[in-house]
Amino acid sequence: MKFNEMLPKRYSAVFIAPDGIENVHEYARRRRQFLSRVKMPVVLSGVLREPGTEEEFYSTWCRLVQDPAFLYFTGVNQPGCYLWLDPNASNAEREILFLPQKDSFLEFWNGVRLGVGAPQDEAEACALTGFQKVLDAKDFPAFVKKKLQEMDGQELGMIYSPELLEDHHYKFFSEVSTWCELYQKKIENVTELHFQDRFILSQLQIRDLKRATKYTGNAFKTCLSCLKTFKTEQDLGLRLNYEMLKQSNSDLAFPTIVASGKNACCLHYVKNDEVLEQGNLVLLDFGVRSGTVCSDISRTIPVSGKFSPLQKLIYSVVLETQEFHESQVAPGKDLLDLDAKAWEFLNQKLEEVLKKHNGSFKLLYDKRPHGISHFIGEEVHEGGLLPKKNRFHYCLQPGMLISNEPGVYGSFKAEIEGIVYEEILGIRIEDDLLVTEDGCVNISTEIPKKIEDLEEILQT
Repeated sequence: MKFNEMLPKRYSAVFIAPDGIENVHEYARRRRQFLSRVKMPVVLSGVLREPGTEEEFYSTWCRLVQDPAFLYFTGVNQPGCYLWLDPNASNAEREILFLPQKDSFLEFWNGVRLGVGAPQDEAEACALTGFQKVLDAKDFPAFVKKKLQEMDGQELGMIYSPELLEDHHYKFFSEVSTWCELYQKKIENVTELHFQDRFILSQLQIRDLKRATKYTGNAFKTCLSCLKTFKTEQDLGLRLNYEMLKQSNSDLAFPTIVASGKNACCLHYVKNDEVLEQGNLVLLDFGVRSGTVCSDISRTIPVSGKFSPLQKLIYSVVLETQEFHESQVAPGKDLLDLDAKAWEFLNQKLEEVLKKHNGSFKLLYDKRPHGISHFIGEEVHEGGLLPKKNRFHYCLQPGMLISNEPGVYGSFKAEIEGIVYEEILGIRIEDDLLVTEDGCVNISTEIPKKIEDLEEILQT
């Protein structure tokens, strides 16, 4: 079946990024690249259920977001699907997508879904996904068992984390393990191979990334211009979410954090319901998806429109650390080493500045409250299936996207122009850095963060 540009619209509930034939080619390219790395067949399961359906009483009414690994290879954003990849097979047998049966009654409730049944259904699924072959998901166990029985090799590849024993990957691993035991086969964890490709963004992903960053920045600047109209953290958060979502074809990258005053010292604060008080800072951590790629931005701004002298002093230390870290990022650098240098820079700078102002500080942590950088891509914290000890021990390569988010959280005291200031502060500034051949590019430079720029916008 020839690709019809109307199909993505018809199946827009199934595809997070229904942009047409270019996405079909992109997912096919990813599968080919992965197949060039592996030596054995690989099986992968998407999420099995809609959000909330594992508990009878619990209904989220949230849009499903597919498991990132499955989404990375297929683009299919619906439950109950499986994937078979075999580098040793020929033609259509190399890549097989397993879909549930078409169910008109379910579609009456939830909208159109990809499925098998009539030849037209399978032809549409192939056209939209780039697979030459789709089969019925209910036949997947029998299919894999037959392949295991026929396989010359002794290994079957899977993507999973042995540290996450409750997620669907590990449950699927446990089920497939029983099949492998029947035929004396072993399971090879190919998660590391998967992320060697996935950490490096394609040109299509970089395009979506720039869109996501633009949408996020536009939303922030809109909220800055009307900050004085917001009475609570919730008021600000709702407007920020609205401004991001109305531009994007996708969802928020993560739940927005709006933490004012002392609340900013809670790193993943999501209560977002307290009053915005004059004189306090408010920390915002926010981002939206475009396609399947996330943005991740943090800004800390004064509720009154102007930083106090102490706030300005501590904010400047965080900003200078961020600029230092950005200057160090380049291909071949180890992320953990960069992280350690940046925290050393921040802590030393903090001591120097406060000593100069007869000040003191007490942090709510020991030297490092969190990583200054994490990978970003299909997930806002990319690489969650990798072992924790290895997750950040990657040498940077061109095309990787990382965060740059130093922060300080604690009580601070300083004497500035004869006046003693004392306050509990949480300040974080975060940009997204795209690694290039000779360094990195800050793709969030259009999102205001300098003190004078923020105050100018806030006071207009």
